[in-house]
Amino acid sequence: MPTPDFDLLMMRRALDLARLGTGHARPNPIVGCVITYDGRIIGEGWHQQYGGPHAEVNAVAAVAEPELLPRSRVYVTLEPCSHFGKTPPCADLLIEKGVAEVVVCNLDPNPLVAGRGIAKLREAGIQVEIGVLEEEGRWLNRRFFTFQEQKRPYVVLKWAETADGYLAGPYFQPVAISGALAQVMVHQWRTEEQAILVGTRTALHDNPRLNAREWPGQDPIRLVIDKNLCLPPTHHLLDGSQPTVVYTYRERTNMPNLDFMTLSEADDLFPQILHNLYERNVQSVLVEGGPTVFNSLLKDGLWDEARVIRSPKQLKGGVTAPHQGLTGLHEQFRVGEDEVFVYHRL
Repeated sequence: MPTPDFDLLMMRRALDLARLGTGHARPNPIVGCVITYDGRIIGEGWHQQYGGPHAEVNAVAAVAEPELLPRSRVYVTLEPCSHFGKTPPCADLLIEKGVAEVVVCNLDPNPLVAGRGIAKLREAGIQVEIGVLEEEGRWLNRRFFTFQEQKRPYVVLKWAETADGYLAGPYFQPVAISGALAQVMVHQWRTEEQAILVGTRTALHDNPRLNAREWPGQDPIRLVIDKNLCLPPTHHLLDGSQPTVVYTYRERTNMPNLDFMTLSEADDLFPQILHNLYERNVQSVLVEGGPTVFNSLLKDGLWDEARVIRSPKQLKGGVTAPHQGLTGLHEQFRVGEDEVFVYHRL
């Protein structure tokens, strides 16, 4: 029987493997799997691409001696699925291979699974242990758990501010605040979230592309709030180069890669947007501006994580950075000359 320390070591390895699927498996959760026999790893894998084989399938395929599977112990970061989706149920695969034991980090909150995978395994006579490194697993798949349990995407706020607390120059004049290394990091963040949101002023004054030019990975879905459709058609956000949703109070016909979503003026703006994103199966959104958007989300508690890049530069005037409602400093680190503060909503 493996020791508790061995179980922790193998589950940490499975969590490390799961991280490799960040930005690729969405909207599915990221999952890792390790298969052991007699104290050694005989196979491992992770969910590499949405629509592709799941972690358990890849791990089983990596086993060079399949005759060992009936005596193996399988570590998986999320409950094996029990339903047919784009791939067959992983619980059925483990039963078919006759594995002896399965150790699970987290139960799957998806109503299509929700304990059914565990029940299938146990009914087949497989010994199942649940909850090894449970908190670490929930944090790793925080986007997925938020989406399933709160029926909205995981919301990450991101802004760069000067040492004296400004987001932009007077009258929203764009100013390069963060350094080159921090800008690359932001493009990496963009590949890790499914969508990216800006408000009207940011779209008008910055004319952003909102893609990931400086980091390999998938571009996020672009979201822009343009209540009165005042963005000029020459702006990048309306160029149709990547999927874009415009949230507005006006009616307008959709175009290729450009969806105009008409919202109700009678209801609060951001709950409507988050509900629409839930209906679109968007599990996470990176919010990049501007101050009106940030302040509204902070005030209403509609955020999960905030990443503030603080530059040593000073403006001595301009648009003030938001901080009201910002709590729960989780970590702090330096990137080049900039300092990064990461907050988690408590």
